[in-house]
Amino acid sequence: MSFTLVPALPAHRPAMGDLWVESWARTLPEIDFAARRPWLESHLDQLAASGARVEVALAADGAVAGFVVIHPATGYLDQLAVGPAHWGTGAAEALMAQARRLSPALVALDVNQDNPRAVRFYEKMGLAIVSEGENPMSGRRTFRMEWRP
Repeated sequence: MSFTLVPALPAHRPAMGDLWVESWARTLPEIDFAARRPWLESHLDQLAASGARVEVALAADGAVAGFVVIHPATGYLDQLAVGPAHWGTGAAEALMAQARRLSPALVALDVNQDNPRAVRFYEKMGLAIVSEGENPMSGRRTFRMEWRP
């Protein structure tokens, strides 16, 4: 399946929030991500204001399949979310490719250690674990992963 990658517009925000909640609820069902949705909204605004790029992957029917948020100045990938309906369709790979285009020298991110599906995906995309840490919101252990050309 192919996707069209475009800068996120205000009209995309409801679908972005929906897929973020749904994908995280499937990944870590013990956390109430619907309650965290207001945090996501303000976080996306703050990231965009600081120079981060927010890009969406649109399916052939125009539906938002996923989104990525990367700060080209630092290489930090803050968010990559794909709606469960689009898992396994190439949307995540397309979004990672876009992140590399926007930040060609470095893509760095933090991923929950107890999210093995994501860790395997990022390893498949060429990122390597470079350190460990802790998520300040959840207290969960994280890996710092990096890709460099």
